[in-house]
Amino acid sequence: MADPTPVIDDLRAESEELDLLVAELSAEQWALPTPAPGWTLAHQIAHLAWTDRSALLAVTDADAFRALVEKALAAPDSFVDEGAEEGARLVPAELLSAWREGRTVLDQALRAAPPGARFPWYGPPMSAASMATARLMETWAHGLDIADALGVVRPPTDRLRHVARLGVRTRDFAYSVHQLTPPAEEFRVELAAPTGETWAYGPENAPQRVTGPALDFCLLVTQRAHRADLGLTAVGPDADRWLDIAQAFAGPPGDGRPPKEGER
Repeated sequence: MADPTPVIDDLRAESEELDLLVAELSAEQWALPTPAPGWTLAHQIAHLAWTDRSALLAVTDADAFRALVEKALAAPDSFVDEGAEEGARLVPAELLSAWREGRTVLDQALRAAPPGARFPWYGPPMSAASMATARLMETWAHGLDIADALGVVRPPTDRLRHVARLGVRTRDFAYSVHQLTPPAEEFRVELAAPTGETWAYGPENAPQRVTGPALDFCLLVTQRAHRADLGLTAVGPDADRWLDIAQAFAGPPGDGRPPKEGER
């Protein structure tokens, strides 16, 4: 049974780093558009706060969370945007305070979760470690959108190992949400970490494989960059197909980002 403490600690660190990026922004900066169509910087933080609240309910009140799932099923194409829009209407100080409070309470709930407990989610049920991993993935991905809007480059850290592992583990989910049958065999995934080491997943002798920078793989599975703009290589038709549909987040397939003009 995996100890969730390391990933919860990394989630806290990822959130605190993003907090430093937005804490002193002006009201005008909170209204800047981000790469997500229709979403300002405020929408991005509001979405993180909204999803933290959802995760807290999943961990502490399964019945209340099921009610959220019913709302999502009733409006699958709009419920995420509606949640972000509601929070984005708050004044920046109130939104920032709500995000901070929500993530702190979730942190405490995840640390207090009984060993082996599993919690409902919009996809498959999650352990405390998996829930923290999913929150870290979203915090990092939406933090990228915020950094892009501000013209800031955030250096990758080894916290990306959680995002990369989640991206590998959600391979079959990505196939299923596209109404495709997942391949029967595992792929080999070898990624160059920010520190220079190699993160490897799957059988070493697997005939189908994916290789490249860990940052690029994480950008792909969070759909923050188009495959054509990334240095990932696939060997085998199924592995190649996966790179076109990969997603590490729950819910329907995302639209992704268009390729950058004039590159690759």
